[in-house]
Amino acid sequence: MMPFSAKGQVRADVGIDFIMGIPQADFSDQLDDLGFGIEVSGAVGLKGLPVMFGADLGVMIYGHERRYEPFSQTIPDVTVKVVTDNNIAKGHLFLRLQPDSPRFRPYADALIGFKHLFTQTKITNDGFEEYEIARSTNFDDTTISYGMGAGLQIRVYNASEDGRDISNVYLNFGVQYLPGGEAEYLREGSIRRENGRLSFDVTRSKTTLLVPKFGVVVSL
Repeated sequence: MMPFSAKGQVRADVGIDFIMGIPQADFSDQLDDLGFGIEVSGAVGLKGLPVMFGADLGVMIYGHERRYEPFSQTIPDVTVKVVTDNNIAKGHLFLRLQPDSPRFRPYADALIGFKHLFTQTKITNDGFEEYEIARSTNFDDTTISYGMGAGLQIRVYNASEDGRDISNVYLNFGVQYLPGGEAEYLREGSIRRENGRLSFDVTRSKTTLLVPKFGVVVSL
């Protein structure tokens, strides 16, 4: 009996997607802004079997504020740009059911992971070549995330050598439904500035998201 070799037996996918976050249920009652961002993912499995294991990590912006302020009270003739972004980072482990077929690959996922909601403010110069001067996290919270996903990958490029496929490129069309635990977060306009001091109007709710995605997957 010949010893088992992983060479030629393992299939692996690496992908990048544009994602959108649509609040659902209680989350949509508190937050009517859509999120937009990017996600990277990877999955591995054995060739010929319809099961893969993987992980994804994404971040999206659901709120954005911009204003211009004097650099300081003693230097009012220099202006800086102050940008506040409300963000959601999400990361999941997933179990994927997907046929190992060459052209069309529908899939279904079961996911578990986290959502991290955070608000950051940064200062940049107000000029042609913009660069960051300082950044601070104003507020953040983390909660559990879980759910289901489904999609379809369509092959758009195939590379071959000696008649054997060595890599394929797929367009990915998918969607995730991600209920989650409760979290506290800020929305646009939640930061109040009075006499040089900050106060926050904090919102708390469950964090259910519907996440459509579109991107590219490279299968190795």
